[in-house]
Amino acid sequence: MSSVAIVVSLFVTIIFCNELGFRAGRYIQSRTDSDVKALTGSIQGSILGLLALLLGFTFSMSMQRYDNRSMAMIDEVNSIGTAVLRIELLPNEYKQPVRDLFYDYLELRVAIGQVDLTKYQQRSDYNNKIINIQAELWALAVEATNVDPRAVTTGAFVKSLNDVIDSQGKRNALLQMHVPEVVLMLLFVVFISSGGMMGYSAGLSGQRIIAPVVLVSLLITLIVFIIIDLDRPKRGMIQINQAGMVELLESVKR
Repeated sequence: MSSVAIVVSLFVTIIFCNELGFRAGRYIQSRTDSDVKALTGSIQGSILGLLALLLGFTFSMSMQRYDNRSMAMIDEVNSIGTAVLRIELLPNEYKQPVRDLFYDYLELRVAIGQVDLTKYQQRSDYNNKIINIQAELWALAVEATNVDPRAVTTGAFVKSLNDVIDSQGKRNALLQMHVPEVVLMLLFVVFISSGGMMGYSAGLSGQRIIAPVVLVSLLITLIVFIIIDLDRPKRGMIQINQAGMVELLESVKR
């Protein structure tokens, strides 16, 4: 689902539950003494405190995953850049074929970085092409090792090529790491419950407070939107910057 659709639905639900809570509070207002009203206010404060704790916890989880994906992008760019530089250490007959393959490899990495994670078939096709190029690069590296087995030349390139493959696997793994759905569902439940409790407390007092409730609900909804957006790589508004990969592609000459 769209992140915007989720948060809009959440906001409408919280306002609806707030209204239900207000009407329930008004219904039993005359049969409630001041002690119960004070206790209800305390419970409301506790629920809002729990909501703040969950928001902070969930935001931290989503932000950490976003940072990890950003660092994985940087690590992959650095590993590919190192491997491209070490092409010059290969025997002459292997330099141009390897450079051409790395150019194709970078094109695929830039292209797949712009594909939505929900487009499974398209991403699978790109990944298959990437794996094939990795296999071709490795085969050329093995041949070059047979020609020049020195560790300071071909060996250095083989090590950097291995780092390229590892960094690509790590980045793919991080794309699949999300805030557990049960945590998000718990956050939504507490959010909706807090709205209902605010309405119920207002109903007991007999005073409808529209603007503060709408403002608080809107602010919390915006925070939830950021959490969901950070947790959805390649699907939300917040995207990992691929400028480094694009610049590296432009610097590699066929």
